Amino acid sequence: MDGVEIAARGLSVRGARGPVFENVDVQVPPGGLLVVHGTARSGRTSLLLALSGRMRLNAGTVRIGPYTVPSQARKAAALVTVARAEPAVALEERLRVGELMSERCWTSRAVTRQGIRDAASAVGLELDERLLVEELTALDQTRLALALALAGRPAALVIDDVDAGCTDEQRRQAWQAVALAHEQGCTVLAGALQEPPPQGEPVELVSLPQLSAHRLPPAVTTDAHRLPPVVTAEPRKAIAE
Repeated sequence: MDGVEIAARGLSVRGARGPVFENVDVQVPPGGLLVVHGTARSGRTSLLLALSGRMRLNAGTVRIGPYTVPSQARKAAALVTVARAEPAVALEERLRVGELMSERCWTSRAVTRQGIRDAASAVGLELDERLLVEELTALDQTRLALALALAGRPAALVIDDVDAGCTDEQRRQAWQAVALAHEQGCTVLAGALQEPPPQGEPVELVSLPQLSAHRLPPAVTTDAHRLPPVVTAEPRKAIAE
């Protein structure tokens, strides 16, 4: 599969309680890897959904391949598969693995059960179709989400909560699974509570504060002085060996 470039300028999203994030600039080359990390309610998941063309913007634009959001949002979003971004996209814990596989094949004609098995093997998951999702470890739930998404050979893939619920060792292996997914050639946008472990080559990161206002120096009061962070992700960088 071939990755797709994702570029954003001046992204801002506001909710009922104020800004979720403001003035974010991001550029991810085709086949690149971007990691967004931050605490709960930092805007991490919202930013990932915005970069996938699935979040209503208050300001700014996103370009996914040749398509621009918001004017071509549907075509842009079609290039990106969201593996997990809770609560919008999540694995149903009371379904069996085999049921999720059937559901994925039903919702996408490009996906086959063998394709899912191959993708699971690529990210280090031994599939047991009889298990309930809730019986899987946090690590294997991440691997399963990646496999179900990769089976459709997307141009870009979003996976949030990479390290949620993981022990230190599981966290390391979860990032290995992300790296293995990335090696398949698609552009990967990943989200986590913490930075990836310092193994292998460094990855460019977007670090979100708990509140977007934390980006601004205390003395700054005018929009003219709000300088957006610019983050560029290098293509095909490994996170872990």
